[in-house]
Amino acid sequence: MAVLLTRPAPVNAASAARLRAAGFTVLPAPLMRFEAVACPDDADHSIDATIVTSAAALRAIADHPMRTRLAAKPLFAVGEATAAAAREAGFTKIAIASGDAASLCELILETIRKRRLKKSTSFLYLAGANLSCDLAEVLAPHGLHVATQTVYRMAALPTFPEAALAAFAANGIEAVLHYSRRSAATFIEAARLAGVEIAALALPQCCISKAVADVLHEAGAQRIAVARTPDEPAMLEALTRTLRPDLNNAS
Repeated sequence: MAVLLTRPAPVNAASAARLRAAGFTVLPAPLMRFEAVACPDDADHSIDATIVTSAAALRAIADHPMRTRLAAKPLFAVGEATAAAAREAGFTKIAIASGDAASLCELILETIRKRRLKKSTSFLYLAGANLSCDLAEVLAPHGLHVATQTVYRMAALPTFPEAALAAFAANGIEAVLHYSRRSAATFIEAARLAGVEIAALALPQCCISKAVADVLHEAGAQRIAVARTPDEPAMLEALTRTLRPDLNNAS
């Protein structure tokens, strides 16, 4: 039986490799597609520091002139995976939060409080088209100016690949991994369109956060495991805890 990996390409390749290394059979079923969004060449005009909540944003500006200019300035990354993408993109002054928007905002405010940056610092938030948290709105009451620039979108793909449909028909899926609220909602839509909603929601659902889990719970899923921290290693631990409890007890 296989674990259904709903993460989009190209990042799903590394996720699949980690799952296979942990002993799982993987069935890729991307439910979102990355699309870069054109932005002005001077989008970083008068910017002192960058905020990034997804590695996809860095992929979107890989060939944009502003990447080189921004790389010399401080960057605030939501978590380690995003920070790793920033390093690959040439950024060197990177501050890393704990994996969610709340910790990212607190990291920025703490940096200001400790006077590592001035309160007058102008931030550029490289964002996706669908914001789960409006950082500019959250930080504005603290007197911080954040310009939001949309650099990518994740287009929904509400249809399962043929291999996934065949696996559902053969009862060949043992769990589903969910990395975002939008992809979880798209999973539910795809299951309804394919006529496998009841079977799909009956499976163990492994979620990167409680916010993602809430989407599935509201749709009727009951067997939900939530990562202890919002990152992939914690998701894999939750998956192992759910599907291989004997291994978890042995450790």
